[in-house]
Amino acid sequence: MQGIRVHQFGGPEVLKLEEVPDPKPEPGQVLVRVKAIGVNPVDTYIRAGWYGERQFPFTPGVDAAGVVEAAGEGVTRLRPGHRVYTAGSLTGTYAQYMLCNENQVHALPEKITFAQGATLGVPYGTAYYALFIRTSAKAAETVLVHGASGGVGIAAVQLARAAGLTVIGTAGTDQGRRLVAEQGAHHALDHHAADFLRQLMQLTGGRGVDLILEMLANVNLAKDLGLLAKFGRVVVVGSRGRIEIDPRDAMSRTACILGMTLMNASEADLKQIHAALLAGLENGTIRPVIRKEMPLADAPRAHREILEPGSHGKIVLIP
Repeated sequence: MQGIRVHQFGGPEVLKLEEVPDPKPEPGQVLVRVKAIGVNPVDTYIRAGWYGERQFPFTPGVDAAGVVEAAGEGVTRLRPGHRVYTAGSLTGTYAQYMLCNENQVHALPEKITFAQGATLGVPYGTAYYALFIRTSAKAAETVLVHGASGGVGIAAVQLARAAGLTVIGTAGTDQGRRLVAEQGAHHALDHHAADFLRQLMQLTGGRGVDLILEMLANVNLAKDLGLLAKFGRVVVVGSRGRIEIDPRDAMSRTACILGMTLMNASEADLKQIHAALLAGLENGTIRPVIRKEMPLADAPRAHREILEPGSHGKIVLIP
């Protein structure tokens, strides 16, 4: 089979399309024929060596969708021919086939395309974990989703709106704000606007927001604290550097700053997440947005584009 291999940490150019042996499932494992691959920012961080050591060569990727090709001994929930999406794998998703543990593989409803299924694991899992497990978001609260036109942002807007929250999303372009509004945000604001703070406070009657999902904390966290209502919470979903904050802004509001990574979610958390995602796919509240599809050989270009500002939906690779 063909797959992307990384032989050393570095830039997108280290992603090489190569012939690699076909994997075979062992007990408790599932072999999936990959139809579509979701590209996430975390894939670029792993490729660059920011997430610790790896055994070389390795195939990157966490999210994908496809069809079960074979199941190892002891696998009872999945059979060849089942349509599935994956949240993690044993061998990496940037390939024509991948091995997964049974608990990494989830049913994909017939009405959801493979490209849409490939966007679920990290973006929707992260959004759900941030909203409902880390911060215990509740109906009638107001949430600000910074960077709401990206993969996690769109997921958060859809999930929060379905759960009864008032949703304010931000994006840096007119196109991005239209997309955010289309996905269910009650208000779509330009976070670059000079009067952004005034607009947000006006929308909340001067009290601020109960919850902020922050995708770029090294830029926004200090300002976020000034946007919170009393007892508000900021959950840091993403950051690309350091920032200085004034702790008094948190003290005066009895506010919380919460960190998260989906890699720390417990088995019970993951069961909750994927049960909720399946329900959302079935009832139509989850509607993955595809920005672009590319052939697997274009993985280096996908890694460059995924980090560019102004993203609108997900990039998907097709093997």
